[in-house]
Amino acid sequence: MRALPPLMVAPNGANRTKADHPALPVTLDEIVATARACRDAGADGLHLHLRDAEQRHLLDAGRYREALAELRRAVPGMALQVTTEANGIYAAPHQRQVALEAGADMVSAALREILRDTPTEEAAAFYRTCAGRGIAMQHILYDAVEIDLLHRTLPEDLFADPGLQLLFVLGRYTPGQTSTPDTLAPFLDGLKRHGIAPDWAVCAFGQGETACLRAAHEAGGKLRVGFENSLVNEDGQIARDNAERVMRLRAALKLPEPA
Repeated sequence: MRALPPLMVAPNGANRTKADHPALPVTLDEIVATARACRDAGADGLHLHLRDAEQRHLLDAGRYREALAELRRAVPGMALQVTTEANGIYAAPHQRQVALEAGADMVSAALREILRDTPTEEAAAFYRTCAGRGIAMQHILYDAVEIDLLHRTLPEDLFADPGLQLLFVLGRYTPGQTSTPDTLAPFLDGLKRHGIAPDWAVCAFGQGETACLRAAHEAGGKLRVGFENSLVNEDGQIARDNAERVMRLRAALKLPEPA
């Protein structure tokens, strides 16, 4: 299965609209253009959310297959990950179905959502099916204690696999959208407690995004940046677009120039 890219852009998410930022991509054409610009700016992967005609969050396997086909033509070689985020709209069975039928080889899913109203054995079977189909599942964890929950849920071989993909979420959608680098430590402690060394990344909210991603980079983690989590650069100024966030992050972390 494909490893997490070093730097993934999440350009829109499930909630923000053009009322929040005019450069936030909502149509497929806009998402494709954003993917090209972010790839040129140095992003290695795209975290994909789709919207309907009213800019609302959409989980639809058929629409995902269409979008992935277009993106594979437009940005060949760029890692493409689809979301299964519920956003208060979709139930766990629909999320699992979309994960399996979207035609993606990379999928992200919040552990707490996949387990909602679902027996542990059913969730474990779903994860086993994903692995068997070559779908790289990135488990979204909002709190370090969810590492223990993941351990209780996953088959042991999947939990111990170095290819296990995790996303640690620092901060929340709250007024001010604050996040701080110190909140990474409990997640790293959880990995040590379980004796695992997975393929992990961080996303973070608000103006603290860059500082949190710097801490993740220094700790050996991978990075997810973009308008899903923050519209502002480290200096507090609103970014022009997602490509600027990618460029500014690469400069702040002194990452090598993209090829």
